[in-house]
Formats: sequence, structure tokens, C-alpha cells
Amino acid sequence: MNLPEPPPTFRQPNPAERPWWWQLVDADGNEVPEGTVSEEYAGQRFANQGDAESWIGETWADLAAEGVEAVVLHEHDRRVYGPMSLSA
Repeated sequence: MNLPEPPPTFRQPNPAERPWWWQLVDADGNEVPEGTVSEEYAGQRFANQGDAESWIGETWADLAAEGVEAVVLHEHDRRVYGPMSLSA
């Protein structure tokens, strides 16, 4: 039995709907492996650049405490800027 796709309020947005994301980088300059940071921080995607930048402004200290040294902002596959250090 095929069920209809859930309405947008009940499903995760796809990358086309939320193209902005932060690449989390460790001290060696490598992407932080999946499972290294809390699930609430991993894989976050945003509808626009402002939302992405607001989120990093609110969470940078928590990310740094979990071992993230820097972040790189992307829109889809395009690097927008970074790496940007999370050190105080």
C-alpha cells in the first residue's frame, strides 16, 4: 500500500527547500565525522543565509565545546565563506 507524502509540517525539509548549511570542521581542518556532535547540531539546514548565520551565532559556543574548531557556510554545494574559527 502506498501512502501519500506527508504534509510539509510533518516531514523533514529537503535540501532544495533548505539549501544553506554549515560544514563543521575539527582542529586538523577535516569535516567533523557524523556522530561526533550532538544530534541537535548535526545536519542542520536553513532556508536562507540569515537563518544559518543566526543559528551559528546562537550555538557556536556549544559547538566549540563539542570539539568543532571552525565552520564553513555552504549554499547547496557552493562554499559561501569560511572556515570561520569558533575560538573565543
